[in-house]
Amino acid sequence: MASSSMDFSQFGISMEEKDKLVEEIIRYMLFKTHGHSGCPIKRDELTHLVTKNYKQRNLPTFVINEAKEKLSSIFGYEMRELQRSLPSSKTQALPSQQSVADAKSYVLISQLPSDVYEKYVVDVNTAHLSGFTFAVVSVVYLAGGKMPEESLWSQLKKMGLSADDKNHTVLGNIQQALELLVQQRYLQKNKVSGPEGNNIYYELAERALDGPISDKIKEYTSQIVRDNISTAAA
Repeated sequence: MASSSMDFSQFGISMEEKDKLVEEIIRYMLFKTHGHSGCPIKRDELTHLVTKNYKQRNLPTFVINEAKEKLSSIFGYEMRELQRSLPSSKTQALPSQQSVADAKSYVLISQLPSDVYEKYVVDVNTAHLSGFTFAVVSVVYLAGGKMPEESLWSQLKKMGLSADDKNHTVLGNIQQALELLVQQRYLQKNKVSGPEGNNIYYELAERALDGPISDKIKEYTSQIVRDNISTAAA
C-alpha cells in the first residue's frame, strides 16, 4: 500500500477524485460489457474517461490498474488486456507505436470456478451463443487458423446453418450471429486480393488466440481426433 500511495502522490489530485475515476472505469467496463454482448472495450475509451478532465501523464494507467484490482477483488472479474492481432496477410508491416497503443482492448472474464459459473451465472437463454462461438472457432482452428468465407459456410451448412437463414429457431439471423463473432474479436474478416479478384477470409482473432480459450479448443479438437481414431480402430 505504501508504494501505491507514493505512486499516487505524483498526480496532485485528491484521493476522492482518484476513487471517482476508478469507479467510473469500473462502471464503464461492467455496463458496456453487458450492453454490447461482451465485445472488447478499447483502452482509448477508458483513457478518455480520465483525460477529459485530467491531463497528468500516466494517470490513466494508474487508474486503469487500480480498476483492474477492484474488479478482481470485489466483483470477481479479471479485466484482461488483449492486443489486437493483425491479419496474417499484413503481418509483414510493422505497426507504429501509436497504432499498437490504439490496438489494446479489455474484456471481463469471470474468476469463478467453471462449475460454479455455469450453475449460478450462465444465462440458459444465451448459452447457445457460446456453443455457436466454440463450434465456429474450432472449425477455423482446424483449418489452420484461417479459411475462405465459402469454405466456412460450407462447414456451417453441415451443421444445419445457412447464410440465407434469417430466422433460425435458436440463433436467429445466422449471418448476424457470425458477424457478432467478428465484433467480439473471436474472428477477423479480411479481404484478400488475388488473381481472380477479391476473396473474403475468416481468421482467428485475439479473443480466440487468448490462452484459456485456445487451450480449450486444442483440448476439444484433440479429443475429437482421438475418438475418431478409436472408432476407426474398432
